[in-house]
Amino acid sequence: MARRKGLTFYQKKKKLNSKVVKDVFEMIVGGLAAIFLAFVIVYSVGIRTSVIGDSMEPALYNGQEILINRVVYRLSSPKRGDVVVFLPNGNENSHYYVKRVVGLPGEMVLIQEGRVYIDGVLLEEDEELDKMIDPGIAQNELTLAADEFFVLGDNRNSSEDSRSGNIGAVKKETIIGKAWFHMGSENEGMGLVE
Repeated sequence: MARRKGLTFYQKKKKLNSKVVKDVFEMIVGGLAAIFLAFVIVYSVGIRTSVIGDSMEPALYNGQEILINRVVYRLSSPKRGDVVVFLPNGNENSHYYVKRVVGLPGEMVLIQEGRVYIDGVLLEEDEELDKMIDPGIAQNELTLAADEFFVLGDNRNSSEDSRSGNIGAVKKETIIGKAWFHMGSENEGMGLVE
């Protein structure tokens, strides 16, 4: 066999470095975990809707966007004072209603002289809330079932809520979640829904 004259370069076969393979694998797994976590967060607490109407003023304004926590009520039940988002009577064709929980399951609710009574006791509320002119169906004492909540808008005299016969008590199964964060509006910045 004849030898080639001149310089010859041997090409070394490249081997996969185990550290590089490990780093690439960790990046792929980390990326997939981040995507999964982002999906879970968006699905559970990232639902966004807009408040329709002035029924929740001054807490929330017409057109203001809010984020809904859909997980919280799978783990617990709404509490008095929570701002909930629901579909009236489970109607999928309706817009989301945003109201404050006033009456809890098993309680008796009565509206008398513009104020709310729970089990015969005057409910302590913010004194800035208007006295209700129309008690609606709560002019007679209502007893809530084991899965029902009585909800009212904060702007009491401009709210279609549980006092209305076509909405009535809200069943837990029709509650989408808890309004927990509001976007900025012309009247205020963004923050937690209180």
